[in-house]
Amino acid sequence: MDHFDQLPDALILLIFNSVSDVKTLIRCRSVSKRFNSLVTQTESLSLRVDRVISPDSDSDSLFVTFLKVFLKSLQDLLTNTTSKPQTRPQQTQNSPAEILSQFLRIKNLQIELPGGDLNLDKGVTVKWRAEFGKSLTSCVIIGFKSGPTATEEDVDIAGGLKMRVMWTISSLIAASARHFMLKEIVGDHHEMESLLLVDRDGEGTVVMDKEGMRECRLEAAQVSEEEGWGRIRSRTRTRTMVPSVRMRMRHVPRLMLAGGIWVEGATLVVVRANAGGKDDVEDADLALGAFGDGSSREAVLEMLKSRSYMLEMNSF
Repeated sequence: MDHFDQLPDALILLIFNSVSDVKTLIRCRSVSKRFNSLVTQTESLSLRVDRVISPDSDSDSLFVTFLKVFLKSLQDLLTNTTSKPQTRPQQTQNSPAEILSQFLRIKNLQIELPGGDLNLDKGVTVKWRAEFGKSLTSCVIIGFKSGPTATEEDVDIAGGLKMRVMWTISSLIAASARHFMLKEIVGDHHEMESLLLVDRDGEGTVVMDKEGMRECRLEAAQVSEEEGWGRIRSRTRTRTMVPSVRMRMRHVPRLMLAGGIWVEGATLVVVRANAGGKDDVEDADLALGAFGDGSSREAVLEMLKSRSYMLEMNSF
């Protein structure tokens, strides 16, 4: 008998959970019947997506995508509501949901997309971290342009309030599109306790905890019973609706960071849903929870000292 066969299942599962990489684990299934069975019981997974195929053209700008969503929503309102509900759509082959369907006991999942969603000018950085339940609960956004030799005479890269609001709207649209992509996965894996969606550019992060995923499943079940899966997808199409929100915005024209690096047009936005928007958590806690590590921390700490102003936005 092979000595490896004498290892207990619990130890092998511990190794699989440490490996976590979905593609590696799927290859392990071909090693033996025992591995084939145990791999499906892995609880902690990391899935790296090489390519995301969208029904819309990759060349569409953010504005065009937003316009398409708006026109599609208008078309749905004018469509005869007595049409026969469709059945739940089949999963696309090799989609994240289809790949993860091979695993039966997922508790902790991280998905990495190939890149960010925002089309930014050279040197401009916008990062965001959004928390979701059935819809957005909170989002922290930081934006700036960095350069080694900025001077007092330089023009503010943020371009005023209009540009900062555009950064915010763009981030919220990107976050809601990623949340929509996760709904099918959340619905298929009821034991999940944490879900993290990131991208290789480090642009945006979507976070869902156990309670948030429970809310998402409950809403999906209720709407599915009333209208059918076909109506759900046609109504929302490519993203979850962003609820009405209030935003506290802070802006510093330029900051001098460690190492002599200037940050221009530094902007920090803390967004909360008007309903269930983490009112018991301070802005500083949300901001540092999102960007408390790495190069953004120093900029966040400085912006938290600056004056803030409140904006409100209707759902869209």
